[in-house]
Formats: sequence, structure tokens, C-alpha cells
Amino acid sequence: ETILGRALKNAPKDSYILATKCRYKDGSGDLRSPQDIARSIESSLRRLDRDSIDIMQFHVLNSNDYFDVVEQHYPVLKRFQEQGKIRFIGFSEQFMLEGDHRGVVLALKSHPDLWDTVMLKYGILNQYAANEALPLALEHNVGIINMASVRVKLPNPVLLREQIAEWKRSGLLGQNSVPDDDPLGWLVSDDVESIIDAGYKFAAGHPAISTVLTGTSSIHHLQSNARALKNPSLPEAHRQQLKDIFGEVTIYI
Repeated sequence: ETILGRALKNAPKDSYILATKCRYKDGSGDLRSPQDIARSIESSLRRLDRDSIDIMQFHVLNSNDYFDVVEQHYPVLKRFQEQGKIRFIGFSEQFMLEGDHRGVVLALKSHPDLWDTVMLKYGILNQYAANEALPLALEHNVGIINMASVRVKLPNPVLLREQIAEWKRSGLLGQNSVPDDDPLGWLVSDDVESIIDAGYKFAAGHPAISTVLTGTSSIHHLQSNARALKNPSLPEAHRQQLKDIFGEVTIYI
């Protein structure tokens, strides 16, 4: 936040959307007090050197804690919103724990009017959000921030090959669903320069997706990712084939 605050100091505020998070649990795994949540938000404002934050999100909210957070912590964020210090309120899911997005589904079925945004994981190898979470977001006009859609396994040929082989051994994928070697190479075409490009295009292609996060320390990679997202779509035949192959996978990778 401090680095962002310095970097954005002279940038026009209408040229970016600034989002950050607050943890609702302490280091011991206990729920923080409402007063502690308020102090955390004030600290974020100071570090960012801003009078207001566009989006404040509860970090890794899961279904087990959902109702406690809504009862105890949500009113704190709402108060900051009423004071003009927060524009929109959202949360990120705990995908490592809930690969079926049950926390997102619970939130959007229980209190769709409370949430402006949800950060979840949706990509070639993790498509399960399209079954229920994304349609609910679309129905209730909740903005989806897509996180980690291209990370670790997808851009690494060795890890990707090993993951596909493991899923075939376990019966999750059919033996002939994709090639053993270079399993997603068939996605590369004139408008899709790499599997990474394909990953970003797929991640942005669902109509419920508002934006796709791209994390990198390389300007070259950032520019390449941005180019891929200028035309955020894959050929329909390829998109459908990916859905048929990976659509029911709920495993965190």
C-alpha cells in the first residue's frame, strides 16, 4: 500500500481503480474486533495517502465465517462507505479451502445487495465458478475480479504436463482428453501467441468477469498480458472444448 501510494501520488484519480483488502482474522485465526477492522482501514488510508479507497475487500472470506463477518464486520465497512472513505465493498474467496466457491454462492444467495465486488478464481484449469457463482454475480450485477487465472501450473510446461498426467491417473480427465505432451498446445493460433495468452483470454471471456488480475515483476510480461486481453476471447470451438474437458474440476492448483 505504501508503494502504491507513492506510485499513484501524481496520477489522475480517474485513471485507475484502487482496491485493497482487510483481514477479518488475527494471526491466531480468531475474528478481529470491529474496532480492529476500523483501525486497519484507517491504516490503509494513511499508507495509500488517500482520502478514500475505491474498493475495500474482506480477505479470503469463507462460508464458515460468512455470517459472523456480515454481522460484526460489514457494518464497519458500511460506516466508512457512508463517510465517503470507501466507495464499494467486496470480498475475496478462500479458494484453497473452497474450490467449489461455496462461500461466494452463499454470499450472493443470502445478501446479494451487500456486495459490489467479489474476487474469485476462474480459468482454464479452474472453471467451476461458471456453474453457479458467476451466473449469480451476473444476475445481481456484482463485479467479478478474476484472480490467479494464469499462475504456477498453466505457464510452466513441466508442471502443466505433470498436473494433466495426475488428473488422468486419478480418472478426473479421460486418457484421450488432451495430449500427454504439450496438452494445451492446440490453443496456440494466429491470435493466441502462447498458452499464457490463451489463459488470459479464457479468463476474461465469461460475461460475468469484470476484470482479470495479472501479477508480474516484468514490464515485458505485463505488456504481453495486456495485449492478450485486448481481444479477450478464444475461438468458440476451443472455448467449448476446454469447458467439456475441465468444466467440473474443483481442485485447487
